[in-house]
Amino acid sequence: MKEAVQSLLERASRALSGLEEDPKALDQARIRFLGRKGELAQLFKELGKVPDDVRREVGRVLNEAKAQLEELFSEALEKGREHAEGKREAIDVTVPGRVPLLGRLHPITQVALEITRIFNWLGFETVEGPEIELDYYNFEALNIPKDHPAREMQDTFYISEDVVLRTHTSPIQVRVMEKRKPPIRIIAPGRTYRCDSDVTHTPMFHQVEGLMVGKNVSFGDLKGVLATFVHEMFGPEVGLRFRPSFFPFTEPSAEVDIQCVICRGQGCRVCKQTGWLEILGSGMVDPEVYKYVDYDPEEVSGFAFGMGIERIAMLKYGIDDLRLFYENDLRFLGQF
Repeated sequence: MKEAVQSLLERASRALSGLEEDPKALDQARIRFLGRKGELAQLFKELGKVPDDVRREVGRVLNEAKAQLEELFSEALEKGREHAEGKREAIDVTVPGRVPLLGRLHPITQVALEITRIFNWLGFETVEGPEIELDYYNFEALNIPKDHPAREMQDTFYISEDVVLRTHTSPIQVRVMEKRKPPIRIIAPGRTYRCDSDVTHTPMFHQVEGLMVGKNVSFGDLKGVLATFVHEMFGPEVGLRFRPSFFPFTEPSAEVDIQCVICRGQGCRVCKQTGWLEILGSGMVDPEVYKYVDYDPEEVSGFAFGMGIERIAMLKYGIDDLRLFYENDLRFLGQF
């Protein structure tokens, strides 16, 4: 038994060597040798098999071994504390700390604020409306009845037969006209939703719709407002053009193109060698829309326009994949 005790003490001493800096390993070693099922406890269990005449002496040896083991572990713990204290004292408190990563506005938010700033400067008021919208405001009051083929262009998320996730922010224009009389000059930025997803489309995206209604508002006013916007957003040297188009709630309608911001109109892959990029749709408010808001088309006229904020951001920053804005890669977002 004495030999077994001596072997135990030697193994414990070797096991503790170098563990002073590792509290977890030190605790595991303590359990191995001094735990309730540890090696010393196993030797105590053998005490009952020892002859009566030597049992007292063997018990004394085991108790002395227990005291020695406890002292070994106590010394190791103390060395560990001294080592940790030394490491804390070794810290140079004069060394500059790590600069925390500061948050910043998302590029889509930055562009939305810039668009809003420009139109506010032009006298347009910013208004908001619900993202969950009635079919009436999203379609019918904008001259898009249930059997109109333009509904297929919207790829709509239907919540029920008469409730949708808005596919554009144009319903806000109708809501405002219902409550106010001309003159009206508003923009309506916000999130919109369509069943579409690829490099240039996402199921949720952002739009800004604009509306101006009053006496003698003409297509020339529309051109002047949008030309000013383009030159403020992309620079005075950027050319623009109006192309005839079709939208159910405007007549006549036009799409607005700008000179390609990548090749400056020379022709490249982005603009498909045309030198032009489409940025928004616009037109004079169709007189049919006025019937839903009790306006007299003989007394007032107006124009409307709408643009995708992501589209403007892609052109402004020269980005060819819309999904980059939503992958949350800080290396990408940190450039803006």
